[in-house]
Amino acid sequence: MNISLRQLRVFLAVARQQHFRRAAEGLHLSQPAVSRHVAELESELGVRLFDRTTREVIPTEAGRYLENAVGRVLDELEGVLDQVHSESERRRGKVHVASVPTLSAGLMPQCIAGCARRYPELTIQLHDQAQTQVLDAVLGGEVDFGVAIAPPAAGEFDSERILRDPFVLVCRPDHPFAGLDQVPWRRLAGQPLILLDYSSGSRWLIDRALARRHIEVNLVQQTGHTLTAFRMVEAGLGISISPALSPPPPSLVARPLTPVEHRDVVLLKRRQRSLSPLAALVWEQLRQHALTRS
Repeated sequence: MNISLRQLRVFLAVARQQHFRRAAEGLHLSQPAVSRHVAELESELGVRLFDRTTREVIPTEAGRYLENAVGRVLDELEGVLDQVHSESERRRGKVHVASVPTLSAGLMPQCIAGCARRYPELTIQLHDQAQTQVLDAVLGGEVDFGVAIAPPAAGEFDSERILRDPFVLVCRPDHPFAGLDQVPWRRLAGQPLILLDYSSGSRWLIDRALARRHIEVNLVQQTGHTLTAFRMVEAGLGISISPALSPPPPSLVARPLTPVEHRDVVLLKRRQRSLSPLAALVWEQLRQHALTRS
């Protein structure tokens, strides 16, 4: 049967008011529209729902049964819809976000702090993981969404770029590069280089930038964490390339690399999967926070 929610609401109003005009006024409809909805419902059901006189409208036996049943169903439906609406409005709960370490340190703390100030009942649980683990966590549904470097397997995700983060050279203050305002990529040829390993989303971008310029590198160490790379630079083992969002400690200096090479920072979720209202709120807060750093 082709019965609409509108028809049932109109029927219920007429049954309760026992009057077409009063029902029409309560529904903010014209009286002919109310009569039409009732007639269409009776036609679909194949039964008369009201006995009509010039002075009153009385539900038939079928009408009384339908009034009782529909009243309960519509009341329950109203409760369900109110609950769904309140879910979209609420600001209480926990959102799980996976983030690569350089972004966990360089982007997430201020965003989490900002959300805590604006939405004190909202908790952001940060999962500080390598790029490959972030992608796996998003695909596996372990987190609501991820903050990562534009993944090569982008077909499995819906993603949004929120920031372009340039690469910089990191060295000791006594290194010759420390006296330059900027360092050309070609000057890295033959230099002892300390890089993040391939669990990092940045490594393949750095490799590509070096290969595009036919730079033969002297790779002396590969590390899983930026802090470890910085410690090795402090010890005089070599120089490093780092995202600008992951600044070195005061004991080291960072210099822009030219021409500029970026990594794309993206928010990503499983393809064609909707975020919860709370996760969508945090997604938007991260987007806005990134705009202030652009």
